Amino acid sequence: MLSPQEIKALTRASDLHGFLATFTTWGLIVAALVIPALVPHPAVILASVLILGGRQLGLAILMHEAAHRSLFRTRWINDFVGYWMGGVPIWQRLEGYRLHHRRHHARTNTEADPDRALSAPFPVTPASLVRKFARDAVGLTGLRRMFGQLLMDLGIIEYSVAPPVERADPSERTPATMAAGLARHTLPFVAFNVALWALAYALGAGWVWLLWFGAYLTSFSAFIRMRSIAEHACTSPSENPFLNTRTTRANLLAKLTVAPHGVNYHLEHHLLPTVPAHQLPALHRLL
Repeated sequence: MLSPQEIKALTRASDLHGFLATFTTWGLIVAALVIPALVPHPAVILASVLILGGRQLGLAILMHEAAHRSLFRTRWINDFVGYWMGGVPIWQRLEGYRLHHRRHHARTNTEADPDRALSAPFPVTPASLVRKFARDAVGLTGLRRMFGQLLMDLGIIEYSVAPPVERADPSERTPATMAAGLARHTLPFVAFNVALWALAYALGAGWVWLLWFGAYLTSFSAFIRMRSIAEHACTSPSENPFLNTRTTRANLLAKLTVAPHGVNYHLEHHLLPTVPAHQLPALHRLL
């Protein structure tokens, strides 16, 4: 479908676009925390929680781009930003995700897909869908995600972003390895949240940290679910990306919430996984 020259041009990463994506994501996060501190109206607070959940998904997509080494052209900047500014604030690890995600691309929507559980239950009844989003809205999904992440950091279960989870080999787990896992993966997430609260407190609005953490437990969970449904739910269990993946249209509201950084061009992404996000609209037009 595409010439080697077109593919080469499309897959060229850009440090400038990587910085722009990172800057705009974190700029919106700062705005969503500052504005409620200045205007603590319930409607503003609700909007902040929704935007923060969307930007937390945006951080996940930045890490996803870095996992494909397409966020920045410079390798060390790609990995540094992907880990510290994408993964750590949402309690994710770049390298573990990179290995996991490769298997998703290799076996998309088949029984061997490690992400299949995110979309396999669909379609579901309206009542079932309401229950799922209700668990997201009250924070149960987020708390379960955090508990699972802690078990992964302790080495009790293997790294995964979707059920079912696999128990890790207990013979390889010692108090030292468990402490190392906490230090390497849990501590940076905790330190980020403490630093965020301390900064907000020093500025006289420590309570806005609750908006960040509340979004992490609620709207972030709901947007992850919507994103998973949009990408692969109710598609064919085939290894053909034209059958197992879909692209969705995204207006401004979707881009702020469930479709950051061009992730809605998901078919294009599965056809050429190393195409940077800023080039996906061009690939869409060519196709």
